[in-house]
Amino acid sequence: MTIDLIIKAILGAAVVILIQLIAGTKNYFIAGLVPLFPTFSLISHYIVGSQRSTSDLRATILFSIVSIGPYLLYSASLYFLVARLPLIPSLIIATVIWFISAGLLVFFWTRAGMG
Repeated sequence: MTIDLIIKAILGAAVVILIQLIAGTKNYFIAGLVPLFPTFSLISHYIVGSQRSTSDLRATILFSIVSIGPYLLYSASLYFLVARLPLIPSLIIATVIWFISAGLLVFFWTRAGMG
């Protein structure tokens, strides 16, 4: 169990380092693509798939698909906010928007009996 946590921490740190390295290049915009690599989805799908049924895994995958919505709202709101506000307030507001939309997603998902 401990080795699993260490591997996950190393993967997370590697992603952060990769983002930092790419942000310093002429192709800095690719830093926005790196967090979308399914590192954590791979981990969560592996864990659910190895510990639960195939139908539970499929439900998790479907929830992953609809979870793109809160990320899209975060990104879209941040895109518009940074043109009007300083960076830190923009990031805070966009993150609050993500939390609200993610909370609504979980609420309606469970209400629909999907989870």
